[in-house]
Amino acid sequence: MRIALPDRPGSLAQVTKVLGVAGADITQVIVLDRGAGVAVDDITVFWPDGTPRQALVKSLEGVDGVRVEGIWTTREAPGTYPELEILKYITTAGDRALTTLVDSLPVLFSADWAATTAEHRVLYASWRAPQELTIPDDVPARPAAMTLDEGLHVIHAPLPPLAITLLLARSEGPAFHRIEVHRLTRILEIFLSLPATERSVARQLRK
Repeated sequence: MRIALPDRPGSLAQVTKVLGVAGADITQVIVLDRGAGVAVDDITVFWPDGTPRQALVKSLEGVDGVRVEGIWTTREAPGTYPELEILKYITTAGDRALTTLVDSLPVLFSADWAATTAEHRVLYASWRAPQELTIPDDVPARPAAMTLDEGLHVIHAPLPPLAITLLLARSEGPAFHRIEVHRLTRILEIFLSLPATERSVARQLRK
């Protein structure tokens, strides 16, 4: 869940008390932003038999100054560094480096799906991607988060050296935060530096 709360002592303790009463076990807290008296935190909880989400949101927003920006399901194990494992696999994936990256990104970013496109056609998409993908018309100069008209949150990340674009999407939870965009940018920078990258992209372009 992503929560905005007053950046002052005791605020997080009030939030954790509400979560504890609801039966949620906090496994990870990541501070995404601080400024102007407000902090934005991503809090991962284990919540097997919790109260309904709307009831939890109401309880949390009953705390003075707290706003729930989104609650969504994650497949990322808290306290680990999965991007390091994924990058290790990619370095040995050979011609499958691109597909390995695309299949891995939804797990890394608690997203629904990822895909690569070129000239408005899909090169490769992860297994949960819809049959018909909405490909944004405007290509940003660098990775950027946006919310499409149908409410789908995406990161649109062009890879100019390869003449392709990567899309990462989630329908549940809040829009992608700038910290998530930065994290994806760094992963892509490493991916572009790998010897097998161009070969794996060329394989997809030939299909």
